[in-house]
Amino acid sequence: MKTMTCKQLGGACDVEFHAETFEEMAQQSKTHGMKMIQKGEEAHLAAMKAMQELMQKPGAVEAWFEEKRKAFDALPSD
Repeated sequence: MKTMTCKQLGGACDVEFHAETFEEMAQQSKTHGMKMIQKGEEAHLAAMKAMQELMQKPGAVEAWFEEKRKAFDALPSD
């Protein structure tokens, strides 16, 4: 099991996610982000806007995910 925060995953807060795999971690982060966006939380809306801008650049999202995956892989187990 590993732990990462919303901020470590490109978000806007210190909520922690715990998962065995990067895919599980990414899904938890996505679910959390969508809830915060639905609430209109400004910092998460800004993080979403930054991600949308990133998506406009070819290959940028893939590189971003690879960077986050490497950060996850480098973490010690809890």
